[in-house]
Amino acid sequence: MATAAAISLSPSPQIRRLSASIAAPLRSISSLHFGSLRSNSSSLRNPSIRVSASSMRVGTPEKISTASFLDRRESGFLHFVKYHGLGNDFILVDNRDSAEPRITPEQAVKLCDRNFGIGADGVIFAMPGVNGTDYTMRIFNSDGSEPEMCGNGVRCFARFIAELENLHGKQSFTVHTGAGLIVPEIQEDGKVKVDMGEPILKASNVPTKLPANKDQAVVKSDLNVDGVIWNVTCVSMGNPHCVTFGNQESQNLTVDELNLAVVGPKFEHHEMFPARTNTEFVEVVSHEHLKMRVWERGAGATLACGTGACAVVVAAVLEGRAGRSCTVDLPGGPLDIEWKEEDNHVYMTGPAEVVFYGSVAV
Repeated sequence: MATAAAISLSPSPQIRRLSASIAAPLRSISSLHFGSLRSNSSSLRNPSIRVSASSMRVGTPEKISTASFLDRRESGFLHFVKYHGLGNDFILVDNRDSAEPRITPEQAVKLCDRNFGIGADGVIFAMPGVNGTDYTMRIFNSDGSEPEMCGNGVRCFARFIAELENLHGKQSFTVHTGAGLIVPEIQEDGKVKVDMGEPILKASNVPTKLPANKDQAVVKSDLNVDGVIWNVTCVSMGNPHCVTFGNQESQNLTVDELNLAVVGPKFEHHEMFPARTNTEFVEVVSHEHLKMRVWERGAGATLACGTGACAVVVAAVLEGRAGRSCTVDLPGGPLDIEWKEEDNHVYMTGPAEVVFYGSVAV
């Protein structure tokens, strides 16, 4: 059974800049039909999507408002906003009325499918806070797994909360995640600065089975990946990261030449990482400028990874390759990362943008 899903596209960046808050959608397209998202084996095996061009309707900004869209509460429908942080894209769901996600991991897999669903790297739920925090953030990856945290995701989460709560200007709040307390701060220019907390370096807590070689940490250690010896540093930003700047064949990587689809899964599922791992391949441009490509645990190659960029700067400092404040280039764009010596916290600053608004039957 196919049911209708309405999608409202966000305005162009030029138009958004004219508004103090996220502008109302430019147009609404109806009759984009997704297969039912109910968790039954036949629908999961045979997802379907069809577009009926003859029944599309184009609305005007006056007829569609962001607030009215997010306030809809029709039973049987999931209303969402799609955001991206440097191309790392997420489906954001208002789940503030419940401590249980509104959809299952299996439904999240279907929603994230780029051919038969909405398309995303994950689904993020804005949930009630716990232990004195303002909100809780949970994520289902595109493969249905649940990571502890996501750096780009938390920036999107912050902008989503600001929209839900109609907040303007500089704002900050506390967020409970599987990685602990995270504090995002929306800046006056719309970017989001996030206190990502202290990096975890103790090998057993990353976790990795590689033996510690520097104050309980794994720094520039040898890792045999399918016969190639890579030099790796292991860092957790609440989720595990394996950072490499080169191997025995190439001490200084040219990351654009990497075949991520081949080498990435070999790192992710390596026996030295009992919880699997995210992997960052890094090219040093200068002491303050790094370039990386990432293979994310549970999502594969993505355009950006915020926790990965933080882990990269920490690893670069530990290996003596860069300073504590760096611009990190990712395929989706740059992030500004600082590992402050005063408090040992890592701070990430970058954008988060609306892509579109939509509804889908669940």
